[in-house]
Amino acid sequence: MLEAGDPEGAGLFFPSNSNWEPLRDDPLMIRIALVPGDGVGPEVVREAERVLESCVRAGLVEIHTEVFPHGADHYLSTGETLSEESFARLRDGFDAILLGAVGDPRVPDGRHARDILLGLRFRLDLYINFRPARLRLAELSPLRSADHTPIDFVIFRENTEGLYTGAGRIEAAGTPAERAVSEAIATRPGVDRIVRAAFEHARSDGRSKVTLGDKANAVPHVYGLWRRVFAEVASEYEDIEAETMYVDALAMQLVRAPGRFEVIVTSNLLGDILSDLAAELVGGMGLAPSANLNPGVHALYEPVHGSAPDIVGTGAANPMAAILSTALLLRDEGSSEAADRVEEAVDEALRAGIRTPDVGGTRTTDEVGAWIAHRVEAG
Repeated sequence: MLEAGDPEGAGLFFPSNSNWEPLRDDPLMIRIALVPGDGVGPEVVREAERVLESCVRAGLVEIHTEVFPHGADHYLSTGETLSEESFARLRDGFDAILLGAVGDPRVPDGRHARDILLGLRFRLDLYINFRPARLRLAELSPLRSADHTPIDFVIFRENTEGLYTGAGRIEAAGTPAERAVSEAIATRPGVDRIVRAAFEHARSDGRSKVTLGDKANAVPHVYGLWRRVFAEVASEYEDIEAETMYVDALAMQLVRAPGRFEVIVTSNLLGDILSDLAAELVGGMGLAPSANLNPGVHALYEPVHGSAPDIVGTGAANPMAAILSTALLLRDEGSSEAADRVEEAVDEALRAGIRTPDVGGTRTTDEVGAWIAHRVEAG
């Protein structure tokens, strides 16, 4: 697969220093921009849209959607990745963006994918990558102890700093002395806001512990800052237990005892790795939703699987991650009843064996989406 790049309870937090306030009365009208993207992206977004339509028919929410064409096909036919006009409309005209997947072997340098996904993350300052990991059905976990160990934690991955800023250089290119330098950027404001967001979520969602994952022993400058800021913010949340772990030890404990974790906060690169590990612990990428957030300002939701060009058109793509991403969207936009209905329908589908092959089933993308949509509408 080509990479596209991530619950229950009270939904996401809005930090105490946010100016966010609900702006709507019920029934909600949520404006959603759909960017189906590449590969299986259009297939899973189609099923997510079907589920959203079922929420509307059930009287749970009012939704306006608009499809944007940006992806490999659009780039190859027009030379445009993400126009300034489209960016401005996505920024100003919608409450949320739902992205399918980006990545296509016809664009070997991945330019369009970077401009769309990373461009939106950085330009909209979506500094939180929120990745829930909840085991919905014990048999889907590769862990032997999953049948009696609850797995239900969330990862707050910093989304705009670290090694993913592109800072660095190549020296003496093409010579025997060639040297590549990539620079990790961490700022106090950037670290403070993601750490604070993790603690706010723990408090608002009834969780009792926040774990920092870092590598301060080997990378003392960047992760030394993370540790200092984490300790300072933790001192303001005396009701929440705070712990620090080196990321290699944390990864081992995720496999050994995933039930001990509640909220994990970490940097961009480490969070990218840990969140994919977390997804596999609870059934795989086909069940892994995510939200990219600047709370109260901008939001982009996406399944975290890749564009999977090898299975396009086969009906094997799992739409559940995209559908669960819409549940995150609905909850964040204030429609908890609709979000609950969608998550319950996904859980029912898993229990009933209405699954695609990646999670042990024989159903197609369309059949899974239709079944879930019917359950949502039926109540």
